[in-house]
Amino acid sequence: MSAPGSLNTRVTSGTSTGNARCLRSGGVRDAARSHDVRRLRDLLRSAVQGDRLPGGQLPGEAELMAQHGLPRAAVREALALLRAEGLIERTQGIGTHAVTHPVSTGITEAHGTSSPAPTSVLNRRTRPRVLDRSVVPLPAVAAERLGAPPGTPCLRLEYVALHEEEPLWLATNYALFPEAEKLRDCPFITDWYALLADAGVEFGASEFVIGAETADPHTAAVLTVPAGAPVLAIEQTIVDVAGRLFDLAFIHTRADRFRIVSRGTRTPTLEELS
Repeated sequence: MSAPGSLNTRVTSGTSTGNARCLRSGGVRDAARSHDVRRLRDLLRSAVQGDRLPGGQLPGEAELMAQHGLPRAAVREALALLRAEGLIERTQGIGTHAVTHPVSTGITEAHGTSSPAPTSVLNRRTRPRVLDRSVVPLPAVAAERLGAPPGTPCLRLEYVALHEEEPLWLATNYALFPEAEKLRDCPFITDWYALLADAGVEFGASEFVIGAETADPHTAAVLTVPAGAPVLAIEQTIVDVAGRLFDLAFIHTRADRFRIVSRGTRTPTLEELS
Protein backbone atom coordinates (compact mmCIF):
# COMPACT_ATOMS: atom_id res chain seq x y z
CA MET A 1 0.00 0.00 0.00
CA SER A 2 1.31 3.41 -0.87
CA ALA A 3 1.93 5.90 1.83
CA PRO A 4 -0.56 8.74 2.00
CA GLY A 5 2.19 11.19 1.11
CA SER A 6 3.08 9.23 -2.04
CA LEU A 7 -0.57 9.06 -3.16
CA ASN A 8 -0.96 12.78 -2.71
CA THR A 9 2.21 13.40 -4.66
CA ARG A 10 1.01 11.33 -7.62
CA VAL A 11 -2.40 13.02 -7.71
CA THR A 12 -0.88 16.48 -7.45
CA SER A 13 1.62 15.69 -10.20
CA GLY A 14 -1.09 14.41 -12.54
CA THR A 15 -3.27 17.41 -11.86
CA SER A 16 -0.41 19.82 -12.60
CA THR A 17 0.35 18.07 -15.88
CA GLY A 18 -3.31 18.20 -16.88
CA ASN A 19 -3.52 21.88 -16.00
CA ALA A 20 -0.43 22.61 -18.05
CA ARG A 21 -1.94 20.81 -21.06
CA CYS A 22 -5.15 22.80 -20.66
CA LEU A 23 -3.22 26.06 -20.42
CA ARG A 24 -1.20 25.18 -23.51
CA SER A 25 -4.25 24.19 -25.53
CA GLY A 26 -6.08 27.28 -24.34
CA GLY A 27 -3.12 29.42 -25.39
CA VAL A 28 -3.10 27.81 -28.84
CA ARG A 29 -6.83 28.46 -29.23
CA ASP A 30 -6.40 32.08 -28.16
CA ALA A 31 -3.53 32.55 -30.61
CA ALA A 32 -5.52 30.98 -33.44
CA ARG A 33 -8.49 33.23 -32.71
CA SER A 34 -6.31 36.35 -32.63
CA HIS A 35 -4.95 35.43 -36.06
CA ASP A 36 -8.49 34.90 -37.35
CA VAL A 37 -9.50 38.33 -36.06
CA ARG A 38 -6.45 39.98 -37.63
CA ARG A 39 -7.03 38.31 -41.01
CA LEU A 40 -10.70 39.30 -41.10
CA ARG A 41 -9.78 42.86 -40.08
CA ASP A 42 -7.28 43.03 -42.96
CA LEU A 43 -9.81 41.75 -45.50
CA LEU A 44 -12.51 44.16 -44.38
CA ARG A 45 -10.07 47.08 -44.19
CA SER A 46 -9.02 46.39 -47.78
CA ALA A 47 -12.65 46.46 -48.89
CA VAL A 48 -13.32 49.69 -47.01
CA GLN A 49 -10.18 51.55 -48.12
CA GLY A 50 -10.50 50.24 -51.66
CA ASP A 51 -14.08 51.57 -51.80
CA ARG A 52 -15.30 48.13 -52.87
CA LEU A 53 -18.42 47.95 -50.71
CA PRO A 54 -21.74 48.68 -52.46
CA GLY A 55 -23.01 51.87 -50.91
CA GLY A 56 -20.25 51.61 -48.31
CA GLN A 57 -22.30 48.98 -46.46
CA LEU A 58 -20.53 46.06 -44.76
CA PRO A 59 -22.15 42.61 -44.62
CA GLY A 60 -24.00 41.80 -41.41
CA GLU A 61 -22.43 39.76 -38.62
CA ALA A 62 -24.28 36.57 -39.58
CA GLU A 63 -23.11 36.88 -43.19
CA LEU A 64 -19.52 37.49 -42.14
CA MET A 65 -19.66 34.47 -39.82
CA ALA A 66 -20.90 32.27 -42.67
CA GLN A 67 -18.43 33.66 -45.22
CA HIS A 68 -15.36 33.24 -43.04
CA GLY A 69 -16.34 30.36 -40.77
CA LEU A 70 -15.79 32.41 -37.63
CA PRO A 71 -17.73 32.73 -34.37
CA ARG A 72 -19.68 35.89 -33.67
CA ALA A 73 -17.17 37.01 -31.03
CA ALA A 74 -14.31 37.00 -33.56
CA VAL A 75 -16.37 38.94 -36.12
CA ARG A 76 -17.34 41.53 -33.53
CA GLU A 77 -13.73 41.92 -32.43
CA ALA A 78 -12.56 42.51 -36.02
CA LEU A 79 -15.30 45.12 -36.51
CA ALA A 80 -14.35 46.76 -33.22
CA LEU A 81 -10.76 47.15 -34.47
CA LEU A 82 -11.98 48.88 -37.61
CA ARG A 83 -14.22 51.17 -35.57
CA ALA A 84 -11.26 52.05 -33.36
CA GLU A 85 -9.34 53.04 -36.52
CA GLY A 86 -12.19 55.35 -37.49
CA LEU A 87 -12.92 53.43 -40.71
CA ILE A 88 -16.44 52.18 -39.98
CA GLU A 89 -19.43 53.02 -37.82
CA ARG A 90 -22.54 51.18 -36.77
CA THR A 91 -25.96 52.86 -37.03
CA GLN A 92 -28.97 51.39 -35.30
CA GLY A 93 -31.40 50.03 -37.85
CA ILE A 94 -29.01 50.56 -40.77
CA GLY A 95 -26.00 48.39 -40.01
CA THR A 96 -22.27 48.88 -40.30
CA HIS A 97 -20.96 51.23 -42.97
CA ALA A 98 -17.71 52.86 -44.05
CA VAL A 99 -17.18 56.41 -42.86
CA THR A 100 -13.97 57.15 -44.77
CA HIS A 101 -13.28 57.15 -48.48
CA PRO A 102 -9.52 57.25 -49.14
CA VAL A 103 -8.15 58.55 -52.41
CA SER A 104 -5.52 56.59 -54.35
CA THR A 105 -2.86 57.68 -56.78
CA GLY A 106 -0.28 55.86 -58.85
CA ILE A 107 3.33 55.94 -57.71
CA THR A 108 4.51 57.86 -60.80
CA GLU A 109 1.78 60.44 -60.26
CA ALA A 110 2.89 60.77 -56.64
CA HIS A 111 6.42 61.42 -57.92
CA GLY A 112 5.10 63.95 -60.39
CA THR A 113 6.85 62.11 -63.23
CA SER A 114 3.70 61.23 -65.20
CA SER A 115 0.60 63.18 -66.13
CA PRO A 116 -2.11 62.59 -63.52
CA ALA A 117 -5.31 60.86 -64.54
CA PRO A 118 -8.35 63.12 -64.94
CA THR A 119 -9.78 61.86 -61.65
CA SER A 120 -6.47 61.85 -59.75
CA VAL A 121 -6.28 63.86 -56.55
CA LEU A 122 -3.01 65.23 -57.95
CA ASN A 123 -4.81 66.69 -60.97
CA ARG A 124 -5.27 70.04 -59.25
CA ARG A 125 -7.86 68.60 -56.86
CA THR A 126 -6.25 69.65 -53.60
CA ARG A 127 -5.98 73.04 -51.94
CA PRO A 128 -2.99 74.09 -49.82
CA ARG A 129 -3.19 75.72 -46.44
CA VAL A 130 0.20 77.39 -46.25
CA LEU A 131 1.81 77.33 -42.81
CA ASP A 132 5.16 78.90 -43.72
CA ARG A 133 6.68 80.41 -46.86
CA SER A 134 9.91 82.15 -45.97
CA VAL A 135 13.59 82.29 -46.86
CA VAL A 136 15.65 80.70 -44.08
CA PRO A 137 19.21 79.37 -43.63
CA LEU A 138 19.42 75.78 -44.86
CA PRO A 139 19.57 73.43 -41.82
CA ALA A 140 22.62 71.17 -41.60
CA VAL A 141 20.71 67.91 -42.15
CA ALA A 142 18.95 69.33 -45.21
CA ALA A 143 22.25 70.73 -46.46
CA GLU A 144 23.85 67.30 -46.28
CA ARG A 145 20.94 65.73 -48.21
CA LEU A 146 21.02 68.44 -50.88
CA GLY A 147 24.80 68.70 -51.12
CA ALA A 148 24.80 72.40 -50.28
CA PRO A 149 26.66 74.36 -47.57
CA PRO A 150 24.77 74.68 -44.27
CA GLY A 151 23.25 78.11 -43.87
CA THR A 152 22.72 78.60 -47.60
CA PRO A 153 19.54 80.63 -48.14
CA CYS A 154 16.61 78.40 -49.09
CA LEU A 155 12.86 78.65 -49.37
CA ARG A 156 11.03 76.78 -46.62
CA LEU A 157 7.54 76.11 -47.91
CA GLU A 158 5.30 74.23 -45.51
CA TYR A 159 1.67 73.46 -46.19
CA VAL A 160 -1.25 71.14 -45.48
CA ALA A 161 -2.86 69.58 -48.54
CA LEU A 162 -6.66 69.64 -48.26
CA HIS A 163 -9.05 67.50 -50.27
CA GLU A 164 -12.72 68.30 -49.84
CA GLU A 165 -11.54 70.47 -46.93
CA GLU A 166 -10.05 67.43 -45.13
CA PRO A 167 -6.28 67.25 -44.52
CA LEU A 168 -4.41 64.59 -46.52
CA TRP A 169 -0.79 65.39 -45.78
CA LEU A 170 1.59 67.86 -44.16
CA ALA A 171 4.66 68.75 -46.23
CA THR A 172 7.77 70.78 -45.38
CA ASN A 173 9.91 71.65 -48.41
CA TYR A 174 13.44 73.10 -48.43
CA ALA A 175 14.06 74.47 -51.93
CA LEU A 176 17.35 75.90 -53.12
CA PHE A 177 17.83 78.94 -55.31
CA PRO A 178 17.41 79.70 -58.21
CA GLU A 179 14.27 77.50 -58.15
CA ALA A 180 13.28 79.06 -54.84
CA GLU A 181 13.17 82.47 -56.47
CA LYS A 182 10.47 81.30 -58.87
CA LEU A 183 8.52 79.41 -56.18
CA ARG A 184 8.58 82.18 -53.58
CA ASP A 185 6.11 84.53 -55.23
CA CYS A 186 4.16 82.23 -57.55
CA PRO A 187 0.53 81.75 -56.44
CA PHE A 188 0.15 78.37 -54.70
CA ILE A 189 -3.34 77.33 -55.72
CA THR A 190 -3.57 73.53 -55.86
CA ASP A 191 -0.85 70.87 -55.52
CA TRP A 192 2.95 70.98 -55.34
CA TYR A 193 3.55 69.80 -58.90
CA ALA A 194 1.08 72.33 -60.24
CA LEU A 195 3.05 75.00 -58.36
CA LEU A 196 6.29 73.84 -59.98
CA ALA A 197 4.65 73.97 -63.41
CA ASP A 198 3.03 77.36 -62.80
CA ALA A 199 6.36 78.76 -61.56
CA GLY A 200 8.21 77.43 -64.61
CA VAL A 201 10.38 75.05 -62.58
CA GLU A 202 11.32 71.94 -64.54
CA PHE A 203 12.60 68.86 -62.77
CA GLY A 204 14.19 65.66 -63.97
CA ALA A 205 13.52 63.06 -61.29
CA SER A 206 11.98 62.48 -57.87
CA GLU A 207 12.97 59.99 -55.18
CA PHE A 208 10.94 58.73 -52.22
CA VAL A 209 12.09 57.11 -49.01
CA ILE A 210 8.88 55.72 -47.52
CA GLY A 211 8.33 54.62 -43.94
CA ALA A 212 5.73 54.68 -41.19
CA GLU A 213 5.63 56.74 -38.01
CA THR A 214 3.25 57.55 -35.22
CA ALA A 215 1.91 61.09 -35.27
CA ASP A 216 3.39 63.36 -32.62
CA PRO A 217 0.94 65.75 -30.92
CA HIS A 218 1.82 68.64 -33.26
CA THR A 219 1.47 66.63 -36.50
CA ALA A 220 -1.67 64.98 -35.13
CA ALA A 221 -3.28 68.36 -34.49
CA VAL A 222 -2.56 69.52 -38.06
CA LEU A 223 -3.81 66.30 -39.65
CA THR A 224 -6.74 66.03 -37.20
CA VAL A 225 -5.83 62.53 -36.03
CA PRO A 226 -5.22 61.24 -32.49
CA ALA A 227 -1.65 61.54 -31.22
CA GLY A 228 0.05 58.20 -31.82
CA ALA A 229 -2.01 57.42 -34.94
CA PRO A 230 0.00 55.83 -37.76
CA VAL A 231 1.01 58.10 -40.62
CA LEU A 232 2.89 57.44 -43.83
CA ALA A 233 6.25 59.24 -43.69
CA ILE A 234 7.85 60.17 -47.01
CA GLU A 235 11.21 61.88 -47.50
CA GLN A 236 11.38 63.24 -51.03
CA THR A 237 14.24 64.70 -53.03
CA ILE A 238 13.85 66.34 -56.44
CA VAL A 239 16.57 67.02 -59.01
CA ASP A 240 16.61 69.35 -61.97
CA VAL A 241 17.00 68.19 -65.58
CA ALA A 242 20.79 68.16 -65.13
CA GLY A 243 20.58 65.91 -62.06
CA ARG A 244 21.25 68.63 -59.45
CA LEU A 245 19.32 68.30 -56.19
CA PHE A 246 17.26 71.37 -55.44
CA ASP A 247 14.40 70.27 -53.13
CA LEU A 248 14.05 68.17 -49.99
CA ALA A 249 10.61 67.51 -48.50
CA PHE A 250 9.36 65.78 -45.36
CA ILE A 251 5.80 64.62 -45.90
CA HIS A 252 3.45 63.12 -43.30
CA THR A 253 0.38 61.56 -44.88
CA ARG A 254 -2.85 60.30 -43.38
CA ALA A 255 -2.75 56.59 -44.20
CA ASP A 256 -6.52 56.33 -43.76
CA ARG A 257 -7.19 58.91 -46.47
CA PHE A 258 -4.40 58.62 -49.03
CA ARG A 259 -3.01 55.49 -50.66
CA ILE A 260 -0.21 55.05 -53.19
CA VAL A 261 -0.61 52.36 -55.83
CA SER A 262 2.57 50.83 -57.26
CA ARG A 263 2.66 48.36 -60.11
CA GLY A 264 5.69 46.59 -61.56
CA THR A 265 6.16 44.34 -64.56
CA ARG A 266 8.56 41.44 -64.29
CA THR A 267 11.30 41.38 -66.91
CA PRO A 268 12.37 37.87 -68.01
CA THR A 269 15.98 36.97 -67.29
CA LEU A 270 18.47 36.32 -70.08
CA GLU A 271 18.38 32.60 -69.21
CA GLU A 272 14.59 32.56 -69.64
CA LEU A 273 14.82 34.35 -72.97
CA SER A 274 17.47 32.01 -74.35
